[in-house]
Amino acid sequence: MNGAEALLKTIEAAGIDACFANGGTTEMPLILAFDSVTGIRPILGLFEGVCSGAADGYGRMKEKPALCLLHLGPGLANGVANLHNARRARTPLLNVIGEHASWHVEADAPLAMDIDCLCKTFSGWQRTVRSVETIARDAAEAIEASLRGQIASLIVPCDLQWKEYRGDIPAVKNPAFEPPDRRAIVSAAILLRSTGRTAIVMNGRALRRRGLEAAGRIRAAAGCDLFCINFPAYVDRGAGTVPVSRIPYFPEPAAAVLAPYRAVVLAGTDQPVNFFGYEGQSSNPIASEVPKLRIDGDAQDAAEALEALADELGAPGMDTLGAIVAGFSIPEVPTGRLTPEKACLTLAALQPEGAIIVDEGLTAGMPYFPLGATLAPHSYFMLTGGAIGQGMPSATGASVACPDRPVINLQADGSAMYTVQSLWTQAQAGMNVTTLICSNRSYNIINVELQRTGIADASPRVRAFTNLGTPPIDWPSLSRGLGVPGVAVETCEDLARELKKALREPGPHLIEMVL
Repeated sequence: MNGAEALLKTIEAAGIDACFANGGTTEMPLILAFDSVTGIRPILGLFEGVCSGAADGYGRMKEKPALCLLHLGPGLANGVANLHNARRARTPLLNVIGEHASWHVEADAPLAMDIDCLCKTFSGWQRTVRSVETIARDAAEAIEASLRGQIASLIVPCDLQWKEYRGDIPAVKNPAFEPPDRRAIVSAAILLRSTGRTAIVMNGRALRRRGLEAAGRIRAAAGCDLFCINFPAYVDRGAGTVPVSRIPYFPEPAAAVLAPYRAVVLAGTDQPVNFFGYEGQSSNPIASEVPKLRIDGDAQDAAEALEALADELGAPGMDTLGAIVAGFSIPEVPTGRLTPEKACLTLAALQPEGAIIVDEGLTAGMPYFPLGATLAPHSYFMLTGGAIGQGMPSATGASVACPDRPVINLQADGSAMYTVQSLWTQAQAGMNVTTLICSNRSYNIINVELQRTGIADASPRVRAFTNLGTPPIDWPSLSRGLGVPGVAVETCEDLARELKKALREPGPHLIEMVL
């Protein structure tokens, strides 16, 4: 076998079963190797940001890496925004980048770029393969690194992919978490017992069911309130789970929500940071004088740390937490012309049990999160790194990870245009993804920011930076052109009818919600 086959066989043997790819000449041996390595599903993305975002969505759902295969430095550069999001979400992700033949690198060919330098911006682990003899071991170590909840980037020169490999296929070890820090657990218990009103702020594994159950036990014992960061990487939500409140996006309401707390325990996250710096505002919504203690490190399991804290507090078991666990209730489907609030209410009223909600609705999607606590059990995740264009690709990856579950992408119109090619990938594979376009025909977050600075009536030249309505994007036609049935709706009644239809029929659908 050659180096490319050895690399793919190592990846296959590790249980990685999906490859989101946009390859080229320097990845040709790897592409050909898919003929003999059949346990990995190849999935084409028409833009590298689709591939990297899909690998992110897959990893968030499966808690194991997908393979993201990219072409040289420019191809990698096209995927960096969603690799940034994956890094912020601590998504396990294996990133393989083809490089020029090792003897051709110094010639400075037109596509040559400092791939190593680019990888440093998002990778927790990275390496360039130097010999065909090490290619399989390099791949195994990359996979092991990714399983720690980070991006592992392996740069593979083309000539080494072609060369003969005579070694074995190494086994991949699944790294174990380090045990909780006993001193941190005891300190957190003292903090929660001896202070006034307290809160726990969470992200990562703390927001999966096991972590939430432990957090609910802690709340029962200590009376603390439970929060997630503003853009959580993943949350188990709905009836039967422990609900959490979300820290608001803008600094003033975030600071107001957190102001009553005399101490804050952190799990799966460092202390919250405001997205942007505003004059007269701190960078952090929690006041500097408030004691803050993180109970886990990056090498530890936040859910296990929360369980240790619950035990330290002598917290009751989950079977006694009836008042803390969310009950089941859904809103009525509203009527009349669509607004952001009514669109979110309609989605909440109709989403099925087991749905995966990928939220990049931005300003129009803000009313949705509070509704999710009492709906049927579902999974929810957001734009954790803030780089827009994540929603459609991540919904694609989530569908590959969980093909039997309906995926609903609540999607802002401006950011959808960054990675609209995702629709073609969904159509090619017949994925059960329903995209709900929040069509306010503007980059509305910029309008909101302008209003926050006191500019209530921006000039036409300023509005040119936010206006998506001249001409309006014809979403149904664009969607159909990429192979996905598309319709536009303006009323709650029409949205309810089309959403029911989309969820009933197989394959992808797009609904433009004209707001």
